[in-house]
Amino acid sequence: MILFRSILFNLLFYVTLALYCIAAIPTLLLPRRAVVTVAKAWAATNHWLLRVVCGIHYELRGAEKIPSGALIVAAKHQSVWETFTLLLLVRDPVYILKRELLYIPLFGWYAWKAGMIPVDRGKGTQALLGVTIRARQSLAWGAQILIFPEGTRRAAGAEPRYKHGVAHLYGETGAACLPVALNAGLFWPRRQFLRYPGTVVVEILDPIPPGLDKKDFAARLQDAIETATARLVAEGRRELAAHGITLRAAAAES
Repeated sequence: MILFRSILFNLLFYVTLALYCIAAIPTLLLPRRAVVTVAKAWAATNHWLLRVVCGIHYELRGAEKIPSGALIVAAKHQSVWETFTLLLLVRDPVYILKRELLYIPLFGWYAWKAGMIPVDRGKGTQALLGVTIRARQSLAWGAQILIFPEGTRRAAGAEPRYKHGVAHLYGETGAACLPVALNAGLFWPRRQFLRYPGTVVVEILDPIPPGLDKKDFAARLQDAIETATARLVAEGRRELAAHGITLRAAAAES
């Protein structure tokens, strides 16, 4: 049953993505907000499909901790799931994403129109300068900058590999940072086809105020996210086990 549901969901997921990309073409001529609105509708549709087809629900904890103004949102990255879910959690999202995504027809055009911030990973420190300038501009209009501190997906339970980009951004922009923990990688594992039923939990943690030393900030951010994520992963594994589902150890996927 899980295999059948996974096949059906993946088919519908990509068909829906294609349809939204085509339907959204007129937004390229409209203000930026139109593209963001369509992206949020696409994210909501994905959640409906996950719930109906795969039996995957999600629970948001700590929503009251989300500030209304400009800030940096630093989230754990385990799955494709959070890449669209975060669109729904903040008012005016601006992602920091790898530059290559802008080259994808239609998708890249929408990302550019929506003001997403590309980063050329091959340029190292030089790339951070351009990202910082764009981030300051976005924060000035009250946007929420979304960044995955590890830069890429890591399997649920895998050893963390935080990069210095988020600390640099925090120090150079003077913005507060909102840590986000989750366990999505258990139900939508990276590089896997199957989608497992259950409840993905997203936990909004206490905001980190501006002004900390970059090194102190980095340590505080990682400790907050990893401590909460470990707890959520253990919770998710217990839920899966109750349904007779045992996932292989994350170490084999890291």
